[in-house]
Amino acid sequence: MATRAPADYPGCPETVCAAEAAGIPLISPRWGIPDALITIGLSVVLAVLAGVVALTLDLPLGIAVIAGIVTPWIGLLGWPLLATRLRGNGPRIDLGLRLTWSDVGLGAAVGLLGLVLAGVIALLTQGVVGDFNSAAGEIAVELQDEGTLAMFAFAVAAMVGAPIVEEITFRGMVFNSLRKRGLSAVWTIAVTALVFAAFHLEPVRFFILLPIGVLYGWLRWKTGALGAPIIAHMVNNGPAAVVLLLGLPEVTP
Repeated sequence: MATRAPADYPGCPETVCAAEAAGIPLISPRWGIPDALITIGLSVVLAVLAGVVALTLDLPLGIAVIAGIVTPWIGLLGWPLLATRLRGNGPRIDLGLRLTWSDVGLGAAVGLLGLVLAGVIALLTQGVVGDFNSAAGEIAVELQDEGTLAMFAFAVAAMVGAPIVEEITFRGMVFNSLRKRGLSAVWTIAVTALVFAAFHLEPVRFFILLPIGVLYGWLRWKTGALGAPIIAHMVNNGPAAVVLLLGLPEVTP
């Protein structure tokens, strides 16, 4: 079994160092940028497929929305886990999929900073383009007549599911694919943030999502793992999820 090349894991994340210290043999991962592109592309294809099926079967709005959110996760979550398992050392080592109490504290602090930053940029954006809502807020407005269960499922998906899945994709697969190719930490954080912001397909909120993506990327680089950015992402999405549960989606930022 091949040993890892130092460039495969810049900065020797804790998961890699721990594996080496324990004498666990590591291989040089054979996944990379093509897998990152497949991850994102597969999610788009699945989203379109879910929309077509929902329209064809004339599914209730609540079911159609939840299916439209969760189905793309098969690509966003499934491909990184599969690729790192079959052609690497698994997601824990290759993607830094771990969580410690220090990750929780740092992630929560940066998540709160992100909320403040996003709020300031949202106010500036509102001054330029007028009142606007997020895609999640617009969907939630439509879900109001679908019952509490649909709204609850949507809020949980936004606060818990989306942060986990998106961080595995962007700060996991995309981030490490770029680092494996030798891109510097600064450029990796910047490119990952750009891809993250563009992926949401919300032009008005692009410059809100961009700095948030930079913060998540910095956390990924600083801790060498995904736990802190996942927590920060959950903290950022938390207030909006609470607003949805309170039945006030029209004020979702």
